[in-house]
Amino acid sequence: MILSYKIHTVTPYINWIYFFHAWGFQPRFAAIANIHGCDACRASWLTTFPEEERNKASEAMQLFKEANRMLDLLDRDYEVKTIFKLCKANSDGDNLIIEKEKDRFITFPLLRQQTPKRDGSPFLCLSDFIRPISSDIPDTIGAFASSIDADMEGLYEQDPYKHLLVQTLSDRLAEAATEKMHEYVRKEAWGYAKDENLGIADLLVEKYQGIRPAVGYPSLPDQSVNFLLDELLDMKQIGISLTENGAMYPHASVCGLMFSHPASEYFSIGKIGEDQLEDYARRRGKSIEEMCKFLAANLQ
Repeated sequence: MILSYKIHTVTPYINWIYFFHAWGFQPRFAAIANIHGCDACRASWLTTFPEEERNKASEAMQLFKEANRMLDLLDRDYEVKTIFKLCKANSDGDNLIIEKEKDRFITFPLLRQQTPKRDGSPFLCLSDFIRPISSDIPDTIGAFASSIDADMEGLYEQDPYKHLLVQTLSDRLAEAATEKMHEYVRKEAWGYAKDENLGIADLLVEKYQGIRPAVGYPSLPDQSVNFLLDELLDMKQIGISLTENGAMYPHASVCGLMFSHPASEYFSIGKIGEDQLEDYARRRGKSIEEMCKFLAANLQ
């Protein structure tokens, strides 16, 4: 299913902490996004900072003002699109077996934690949150992708400041559209959380049931699985293309999986051994050398 969002409809879902981080501001400065826009409220907010930080806070205030002006301009001509698909699925060890179409399945290999833990807790894999194939009962998994309008990438190329402003806002808009889409999926399309009633602040700290790991997250570090997601979603429908290394264009794009299990949680794969690297390469149908390129940060 494809959802197209006008920019003003996803702006409330922007996580401004990450926007300000991209501009070199610490998280506390992002609080300007929660302040009423009147001069008195903003002046009052400035006084909450020590004298030596007020110039930086003023810069954050000005940046936020200019970001919102830019969002208003972008809203006239551009939209953000998401695509998602809910599929029958089961786990088979560290693989997901996902039904692409009726009686047509793809195998989606995953990695499992391997570094010893002091507390003796289990080594996690995302497949743990999907019902095993031995149960003979199909489970459900979601796949998604979101992206900005590709034309936004070339805006203001002769104005470095505005160009960077659009770039950093584009990243946030793709994530914000994903957040809005995921809310719709949980409450309506999938409907496993029909009674969910969370404000934006709670959504942004993931107080909902389920997880939405994107490719590149610590639990899903292999960028090459973008090709598997593309096989499921046909991402070109929303203007996303993949390079030979699996990188997405437009750059302000995100894709991943959605899990509904109440016990599902985010985690980091961390370092893996040669044994798992060899096994994963075999399951992915790739050479060990090729997988090393995608998993460099996870190798011992």
